[in-house]
Amino acid sequence: TWLLLGARLGGVACAADAKAPVIVSFGDSTTATRGALRVYSRVLQEELPKRGLPVQVINAGVGGNNTVMARKRFQKDVLDRKPAVVIVQFGINDAAVDVWKTPAATEPRVSLKTYEVNLRFFIKSIRANGAKPILMTPNPLRWTPKLKKMYGKAPYVADDKDGFNALLREFAGKARAIARDEKVPLIDIYRAMESSADELLLDGMHPNDKGQLQVAEKLMPVVIAALKK
Repeated sequence: TWLLLGARLGGVACAADAKAPVIVSFGDSTTATRGALRVYSRVLQEELPKRGLPVQVINAGVGGNNTVMARKRFQKDVLDRKPAVVIVQFGINDAAVDVWKTPAATEPRVSLKTYEVNLRFFIKSIRANGAKPILMTPNPLRWTPKLKKMYGKAPYVADDKDGFNALLREFAGKARAIARDEKVPLIDIYRAMESSADELLLDGMHPNDKGQLQVAEKLMPVVIAALKK
């Protein structure tokens, strides 16, 4: 969740050939392992070998992470794994304004500028280490009664179905602009889920099995292309 840092759940999604190319999924709780949920990294680990591409998929998602936190673990959790491909998805925790606090926060946890600096740093460092970056926008959010109780005031718009994305849509837009500028493959999950987020989210924030499968299906051809380059 946004409020508490999740346990360190990163690890190899399942046993794989030690010589197989490594894919790291680097993100927050929308990436991290979540109970029995078939998260997108697990789908990739199961499906890519069926397509003749044995891989080792490492889930480096950590609940509650924003790009400032992630930058501190980037070397150990990503670069030290010597990946061939790195999937990067952050934004929900960066954009969050903690209006539930006393006194209420008025600014995002991470500024849009710092978010941009950090994403560019990840992309350039991944490339400098001989790996291929893939950038994902954050998924959109939806109100639930619990979330509305905590976050239902400015800058959020409680009476608008899309009002929980008041700041997040800017961060998603920034990720798109960075992908264009850096010539990085982009998986625009925000736009892909926008019209059907209600049926793709577990709790207003995290993709459910259907949402995770949609992410994996969009990633699959892009990951395959990156591995074959």
